[in-house]
Amino acid sequence: MRRSMLFLPGNNPNMLINGNCLGSDAVIFDLEDAVSPAEKDAARILVRNTMRYMDFRGCEIIVRINSIDTPYWKRDLDAILPQQPGLILLPKTGTAKDVQEADAYITELEQKLGFAPNTVGLMPLIETALGVENAFAIATAADRVQALFLGAEDLTADLRCKRTKEGREIEYARTRLVMAARAAGVEVYDTPFTDVNDDEGIYKDASYAKALGFSGKASISPRHVGVINEVFSPSQADIDYSYEVMDAIAMAKAQGKGAIALRGKMIDAPIVARAEQTIAMAEALGLGRSEQ
Repeated sequence: MRRSMLFLPGNNPNMLINGNCLGSDAVIFDLEDAVSPAEKDAARILVRNTMRYMDFRGCEIIVRINSIDTPYWKRDLDAILPQQPGLILLPKTGTAKDVQEADAYITELEQKLGFAPNTVGLMPLIETALGVENAFAIATAADRVQALFLGAEDLTADLRCKRTKEGREIEYARTRLVMAARAAGVEVYDTPFTDVNDDEGIYKDASYAKALGFSGKASISPRHVGVINEVFSPSQADIDYSYEVMDAIAMAKAQGKGAIALRGKMIDAPIVARAEQTIAMAEALGLGRSEQ
């Protein structure tokens, strides 16, 4: 479960070693945008050693490597893959070919390391107009792909438009990625909200992303993690209703009924599916129904 994913600069040892204390479901060790070319080698070693020696206690580790049009990406994978990160975040993914090139090299490394196939997942970062238009092809380019991730800052630069808090300029990209990911059967994650001091703004932005169908949201600030976790967790009302749905279905089967209503609304397959998803997430979070 990845409600929240927190970016941590790969060249900042204090943030890296404290990453498991910041409340996010996953941390993204960043070897790309946060690191200048002069610091690439040092950051790679720092991230490798952090993964090797630190216990992250159930907080998933994701590593954003450099893009495949740079001389750094294979060196990143050579150092990082032996530490078995949960996912590799592949920036600037524009085509299925980009995914396949990365997948081929990761497969080669996994074989050398004696890992089972697809031990390390791949999450393409979609941050160009080309990537948005190729989203479904990217999502289905390799079995290793587990999710898509929208990067709005680079995307809006590519679109030659201004990035705003309201996000009207990325509405198409958001809905396109959600549709592509769900059609491909993978997860999809929303871009960070970059104003770290706007508490109301992050709540609205995360709520909108959830309403569109995103699985979770990234953050560049620990301050936003709590809000993201809250928004992408089921409410107690949602949990209780989901259990009511499953109780109603069980009663209908016991009574030999083909259909049943709850709170004046017929319970159909989509409602049952949503209830099952809510209960599964609640159980993963250690939450249950209210005591009657």
